[in-house]
Amino acid sequence: MNKYLDDHRETFNTKLSQLLPAQHNHASNLHSAMRYSMLNGGKRIRPLLCIAAADAISENNSATFSVAAAIEMMHVYSLIHDDLPSMDNDDLRRGKPTCHVKFNEATAILAGDALQALAFETIADISSLTYQNHIRLVKILAANIGCSGMVKGQAIDLDCSATNLNQEQLDEMHNCKTGALIEASIIMGAITTQKMSDAQEESLKIFAKKIGLAFQIQDDILDVESSTEEMGKSRGSDVSNKKSTYTSLLGLSKSKERASSLYKESIDALEVFEHKADPLRVLANFIISRTY
Repeated sequence: MNKYLDDHRETFNTKLSQLLPAQHNHASNLHSAMRYSMLNGGKRIRPLLCIAAADAISENNSATFSVAAAIEMMHVYSLIHDDLPSMDNDDLRRGKPTCHVKFNEATAILAGDALQALAFETIADISSLTYQNHIRLVKILAANIGCSGMVKGQAIDLDCSATNLNQEQLDEMHNCKTGALIEASIIMGAITTQKMSDAQEESLKIFAKKIGLAFQIQDDILDVESSTEEMGKSRGSDVSNKKSTYTSLLGLSKSKERASSLYKESIDALEVFEHKADPLRVLANFIISRTY
């Protein structure tokens, strides 16, 4: 299974590098910033979830890898903008200077904008899908990153700094900010097979919602327990920014219990896929047991 993940990660990184613009033209600073942020390490969890979801239905294909690349572009765009001085004001990402620190704030904003556009262009260039599935991919990605998904979650996060949220409010924020793109990764990957049934889609949505929330709880746990060196980003930034977290609301022990419970529920949702969902199971286990 580790070889499965390593091989797909390597293939994915090669495709990603090919899709990104070269650095030898008049916009070299912009393009360098895009490549720096995209190829600067990263766990590639969302692309791997995309590929694994396709394999749970049938098998991945070239369209799957294009969609996986588009999703990672969206993810990195969100990280670049999240790190900006006007947002979380972070200086470190993946163990290296954030995009606005390495280049400058204006270039970082443009790099994020360009990656969002390139994500949709990458999906538009897929030629192997039916019209209905092609349009569905665009709609799902737009809905999950926009004003009812990731951006909504980011807005709630900014608006509610220094506010004590309850668990329902915290769940809503992170279902949007973190969970929406994870769900898009999984469902869009499955769509690329063009063989997903309604029942399979429902099971994958349950899996995605459960593991997406578990992902965020584990992030909050790591912000308390891990080190800046291990995480590759500033430890304790949520506390310094006066943000509500699961650990501040529930405490460390109960946060771990909830993450574990959500993980078990996510695994239960995969029963219908039998062994074909083993890569998804391994990724789910990594999500709640990771130390970075």
